[in-house]
Amino acid sequence: MATKDVSVVLAHGAWADGSSWARVITALKANGVDVRAAALPLTSLADDVAALNHSLDRTEGPIVLAGHAYAGAVTALARPERVKALVYVTALAPDEGETVADVFYRVEPHPQAPKLVPDNNGLIWLPETAFAAAFAQNASADERAVLAAVQRPISLNCITVPVGRPLWKDIPSWFLVAEQDRMIVPATQRFMAERMKAKTTVHDVDHTPSVTAPVAVVDIVRDAIHSISGG
Repeated sequence: MATKDVSVVLAHGAWADGSSWARVITALKANGVDVRAAALPLTSLADDVAALNHSLDRTEGPIVLAGHAYAGAVTALARPERVKALVYVTALAPDEGETVADVFYRVEPHPQAPKLVPDNNGLIWLPETAFAAAFAQNASADERAVLAAVQRPISLNCITVPVGRPLWKDIPSWFLVAEQDRMIVPATQRFMAERMKAKTTVHDVDHTPSVTAPVAVVDIVRDAIHSISGG
């Protein structure tokens, strides 16, 4: 099976949209990979899984499914038939019966992590100062300005619902642990990666390496592609 026969689908996390994967998309496209970014509404876990499955339906062949942050919980609940590998980019991986909040708040947060409080609509917005302090501290000022401008709030309904049996129990997984992550502490990432028995790579990067260190992300996705394609 050739690399070109494998589809890659990328799922963004909270406070982001598909543009956060731009540099990963262009690098993979340059190598002839069929890649697309799923648009998650961030309105509920069920809504996000449904939206992801709609994106998967637009692909052909085996799939490498990558998720950033919150999206790790979403990708693990996708329909399993053609998903052959999961890539977790500083992502959350609740086990069956756990919620996203359970793993996110597993240990004390980083001192520079933002205080997350829902508004009157049950939506959590990231304070604009948090993009420089914790979300993407290694990004340029222009990159942080874009991230803040396009941010999408996440609903409490995304993070307080227990998940079902995750795909990582049944298919190979890769995990990028970000040593400079101030949103999801590295100790939590290591705990999840070890529990998943994921192929783990540790990088000295921040919470959003798809923006600030795309080569590290692309390398892991390529490794997952090659594991499927054999090439």
